[in-house]
Amino acid sequence: MNVFTYLEENRKLKLVKYNKKYQKLLNISLLNYKLLSKKYITHEGNDMWKIYDVYTNSLIFEGNYINGKGKEFDDDRLKYEGEYLNGRRNGKGKEYNDDENLIFEGFYLNGLKHGKCKEYSKDGKIMIKGEYLNGRYWNIKTYDKNGNINGEIKRGKGIGFDYHMPDNIIFEGEYVNGLKNGKGKEYDDENNLLFEGEYLNNLRHGKGKEYYYYGEIQFFFLKESIYMGEDGMLKNMMITKILLMK
Repeated sequence: MNVFTYLEENRKLKLVKYNKKYQKLLNISLLNYKLLSKKYITHEGNDMWKIYDVYTNSLIFEGNYINGKGKEFDDDRLKYEGEYLNGRRNGKGKEYNDDENLIFEGFYLNGLKHGKCKEYSKDGKIMIKGEYLNGRYWNIKTYDKNGNINGEIKRGKGIGFDYHMPDNIIFEGEYVNGLKNGKGKEYDDENNLLFEGEYLNNLRHGKGKEYYYYGEIQFFFLKESIYMGEDGMLKNMMITKILLMK
């Protein structure tokens, strides 16, 4: 068994100790999820690897993340199992919550949800069913806790819901090209309204209201800079909020 230690820099493997046989790992992104800063790897043979957190000695990953199947863990709890290619989720996979209940099953492409899928509540009810395209809702139906359809998106356009873990609604509103575009509302995990207003490409843009315990404040949201994240989604670097006086 070969053991390697490394530091993660910009989501790349930087092996502290290695030989030529494993030098190719330097150019492979490890996993498509947040990892701790320092780990060590054990090579079990037959392209099977185990990755541990150096500080807690807990298992983070086991399997073949270059081209094969593997499992991801958080605090020794199973979070994902499925297929990988070049260090990213590619192919069929499943996600689990902190209680190791199934919350997603479907397909991935280069780390993004892509293709047919089902997403479940913690008690096993279907909340989202349909098809993703490069991490975006594409042909999707969303369901309430009673199993009734409460939203539908066709070819990236329609009314849809976004859930957290995934029982609680955290967004409801309009989608275009699989992104939040138009009017929408945001909620916290206790179903309190946090924001309602306008969106452009997943970002608040235009008139909107933020809600606080002491009441509402009206703003005009203006994107100043946008970039493409590693997950293929548009992200904002800065948003200007202009206070609107009543």
